[in-house]
Amino acid sequence: MHLSKDFNHSYWELKQYFSQFDLIIVGSGIVGLSAAVSFKEKNKKARVLVLERGFMPNGASTKNAGFACFGSPSELLDDLQKMNEDAVWKTVEMRWQGLQLLRKRLGDKNIGFKNYGGYELFENKNLYENTLYNIPYLNKQIKSLLGLKTCYEETPETIKQFHKIKGAFVNRYEGQIDTGLMMNNLEQLAREKGILILNNINILKIKDGDSHVELESKSGVFKSQKVIVATNGFAKQLLNIKDVQPARAQVLITKPIKDLKIKGAFHFEQGYYYFRNIDKCILFGGGRNLDFKGETTGELGLNKKIQQQLDKLLKERILPNTGFEIEHRWSGIMGVGKEKKPIIEFTDKNVLAAVRMGGMGIAIGSLVGEIAAQKLC
Repeated sequence: MHLSKDFNHSYWELKQYFSQFDLIIVGSGIVGLSAAVSFKEKNKKARVLVLERGFMPNGASTKNAGFACFGSPSELLDDLQKMNEDAVWKTVEMRWQGLQLLRKRLGDKNIGFKNYGGYELFENKNLYENTLYNIPYLNKQIKSLLGLKTCYEETPETIKQFHKIKGAFVNRYEGQIDTGLMMNNLEQLAREKGILILNNINILKIKDGDSHVELESKSGVFKSQKVIVATNGFAKQLLNIKDVQPARAQVLITKPIKDLKIKGAFHFEQGYYYFRNIDKCILFGGGRNLDFKGETTGELGLNKKIQQQLDKLLKERILPNTGFEIEHRWSGIMGVGKEKKPIIEFTDKNVLAAVRMGGMGIAIGSLVGEIAAQKLC
């Protein structure tokens, strides 16, 4: 429990935070806290510490759009062209299982879950017709995998709500949540189980030794038997890991709109744009495809080109002939790679990575945390 006097820690601080833990988790987003809760449920006497470099989760868990979705039709078809078929469907299954675990663990009321459906809109007629042709195949696969009947359906009435839309599909099993409410209740659950959480702790280096793992920070050296790194897009800052990189997402929200009719979680252009209703406002995000290079960054900030395109699409496609004002803009950092299936693997003997949510952290994060915890038990 000895530390350099430079840190000026008290006896109580040393005893509470710098004696050895059974598990330390780096990252207090949905994956990190879910892993902590799952591990603690299986090891009730274990000492578990979660370290977060921000004063709240710094990546995507509270900066996303809050979509409770597991895959729009054209996005799945695109994935099937680029990736292994088994991996695609396994990832879809994990997303669905993750959503069910999240809802069961916290309860729909405590995550603000609304089953308004997930929609995909099409401006490109050829892409729409190709997707329509493949809908029976997608529905067959989803039914076989998840037991869901007629997952994707045409919804002609939806087309009338928006400008220049050639076709639309709905997935009535999808919905939306309040991610701020979700994270607040997940953190509260973790604390109730005796899990310690420290904020503003930036881990600089992780060293796996024979008897324990050391995590160096400007606040001191933390020690643990096992470590889970759940920093998603920031993983390469701490681990020697391939095929995961940061991907910034741009988001905006309007001021409340009188008589707003839009209700649901909407995608278009193969998921690169997305919007939803929330508190009588429209939340709109995406556009990373306009500047892949510029948005492959771990720096939070706004991309002027993308924000201008979001403004344009909001005015011309989503809210034509509707007066609105932008209330706020922000960005978040996702973790992506060539594959969308999460990485849950040991990068050292006692260090486990639980990263690369592929932009679907809300759906898949709870299950990724559960699997990570199981690998340590």
